Amino acid sequence: MGMKVLVIGGGGREHALVWKIRQSPMVSEVYCAPGNGGICAEALCQPASATSVDALVQLAARIEPDLTVVGPEVPLSLGVVDEFTRRGWRTFGPTQAAAQLESSKTFAKQFMLRHRIPTAAYAACSTLQELKDGLALLSAPIVVKADGLAAGKGVVICQTKEEASEVAQQMFSGKLLGDAGGRVVLEEFLVGEELSFLVLSDGERVAPLVGAQDHKRIGDNDTGPNTGGMGAYSTADIVDANMQDWLLNHIARKVVAGMKDEGIPYKGILYCGLIMTARGPFVLEFNCRFGDPETQPILMRLSDASVCVVLAAGGYPGPYENGKRIDGLDAANQVAGVRVFHAGTTCENGVFYTAGGRVLGVTARGATLEQAIGAAYTACGRISFEGMQYRKDIAARPLRASR
Repeated sequence: MGMKVLVIGGGGREHALVWKIRQSPMVSEVYCAPGNGGICAEALCQPASATSVDALVQLAARIEPDLTVVGPEVPLSLGVVDEFTRRGWRTFGPTQAAAQLESSKTFAKQFMLRHRIPTAAYAACSTLQELKDGLALLSAPIVVKADGLAAGKGVVICQTKEEASEVAQQMFSGKLLGDAGGRVVLEEFLVGEELSFLVLSDGERVAPLVGAQDHKRIGDNDTGPNTGGMGAYSTADIVDANMQDWLLNHIARKVVAGMKDEGIPYKGILYCGLIMTARGPFVLEFNCRFGDPETQPILMRLSDASVCVVLAAGGYPGPYENGKRIDGLDAANQVAGVRVFHAGTTCENGVFYTAGGRVLGVTARGATLEQAIGAAYTACGRISFEGMQYRKDIAARPLRASR
């Protein structure tokens, strides 16, 4: 009898995880809570909210999975791993305390300073006086970050101190990001290419995965507001052997060793969000789980290059409408090397509809990056829904991180 695996979440990342987990000969059944329209074709979707630890505990007690894989950041920050572990259930992901590396920007910055991990100069603020004092320490442009979880939208690059003050006060008030912005972090603006570097850890050892580059802005040429991610790509030469060793020794292993020393063992995926500057790599943020959409090209890639283009709803990352009929999915999946992962969809009587800001992740692999890009955009051209938008320049500026 093979393993029974439960995947928590319902986005494009979780669709990719379900797709990959199903390929293991050790696995006999895959469940997903709550899943989405596309995931339901590949896993037994369960109507349990990923943001309710009680609901997830009740579900796991009923289906008795041999392993649970936590996809999103919110259930990690709520302590789902703690609750499952306390009951003796095997769970992949960090504890609530360890997940503070993502759930609190202030915790992460203080931790990096304690353990001499390269990161931008900063000031943490929760009052107007602290905001004033912090702005005095930094030069414009200034990056304003919500301390808490903000679904990838809690970062604003401000060109003047006046703009930074206004954005920070909007975060304080809750008008911009709700509770996530009750405390903010001001950071120096660093210039360079961004890189996502993921590793696995069992609390002591670290094993590298591969690098990827996300595209956060809504518009081509990195214009417009930040989103949860409009696309990503991964190739073998994004991170060469020398750079991988440097990142492992100066960042990833320092994080895992530091967390162990502080009595908070870190187990699971550690996503290092980096910027490659003229002074070397600096950490912009940590995520305590697989990224989205980086997971799609990383799990798709094997030995090839891979690209993921996100098809988003009209209006995203602002207000948008759900319930738009999606056409062309079968035709897109017929493009060689392509797999369309569902992020925000529902399915009714075999017809798919939009149900989120990021709707689909059109992912392709190829012998070269150019071939992967061509296949992904060919597939994008076969899909349509009212208001559909996507960037036309994913992976147009290949990054090579070397040292």
